[in-house]
Amino acid sequence: GLSVLAGSQREPAMASSTAAVPFLAPPLEQLRHLAEELRSLLPRVRVGEAQETAEEFNREMFWRRLNEAAVKVNGEATVLTTHFSKLPWPSPQETQRICEQVRIAIEEIIIVYYSLPKDQGITLRKLVRNAALDIVDGMAQLLEVLLTAPSQSTENGDLISCNSVSVACQQVPEIPKDNKAAALLMLTKSVDFVKDAHEEMEQAVEECDPYSGLLNDSEDNSDSHSDEDGVLGLPSNRDSYWSEEDQELIIPCLALVRASRASLKKIRILVAENGKKDEVAQLDDIVDISDEISPSVDDLVLSIYPPVCHLTVRISSAKLVSVLIKALEITKASHVSPHPGDS
Repeated sequence: GLSVLAGSQREPAMASSTAAVPFLAPPLEQLRHLAEELRSLLPRVRVGEAQETAEEFNREMFWRRLNEAAVKVNGEATVLTTHFSKLPWPSPQETQRICEQVRIAIEEIIIVYYSLPKDQGITLRKLVRNAALDIVDGMAQLLEVLLTAPSQSTENGDLISCNSVSVACQQVPEIPKDNKAAALLMLTKSVDFVKDAHEEMEQAVEECDPYSGLLNDSEDNSDSHSDEDGVLGLPSNRDSYWSEEDQELIIPCLALVRASRASLKKIRILVAENGKKDEVAQLDDIVDISDEISPSVDDLVLSIYPPVCHLTVRISSAKLVSVLIKALEITKASHVSPHPGDS
């Protein structure tokens, strides 16, 4: 039975109900119902727990099942697109059969995800969960596109949506296969985010001449300078440039963002070189705290744009410092730190 999907959609129940009631909903109605069903699954998959089982986890079998399930969903998306992107549409009976195959394929993806135990790593589970969510969401999108333009030849729209299912399914073999590889992927993303924020901040500082304003848009300059201000070269709108006090605050902020970038790179190198696949919980802890660095850097970078509120900058800086110290302490106390005494 299709335990994950609504109970009413289980195959035996469906067969008996159609025997009793010969009427089948029109194809359009069936697709709409299926799309709603898939949408209602998303929140449940987000919070779903791993199935408890006495059996030992078989990693090779898990990945084979997940890959096969993704291939199956991809095939059903192609069937849907082929049958429903042009008229005449299939009969209600044929539509029911196609919808049932989609349900079974989506069900399998979710069941396989639920079979991944927590002790394989929270970071890895999140990546698999996100892949499953992308697939379910992509299939719901495809159904919605087919519903919006059944009478037209929806070549572009439905193929793009079919493509989003396809892209989601093709990502499955690319998922890291263990928690160390998953942790490295997440740390690399964090390093890249902080690198971008650091470069953006450096560029803003370079481009800022306190006498010509931060925003050198021609529209701004044409009407924001009066003759009197033009002599000094100061924009009349003081919200668009940094004061001397602002600039004194920005230098240590830039140093702090640079330190964040260097720290994350160091953490990633330590995990790559010394991380053990079976030290699952410690790797999860390192990823969890490292994930907080990038949003904290973003908050600080946003706070230094004019008009600058010094209190906001100080609060953002203090938050980043505390996250950074915590990340370094957790990493230092873990197995990836080569010598416990190392700074």
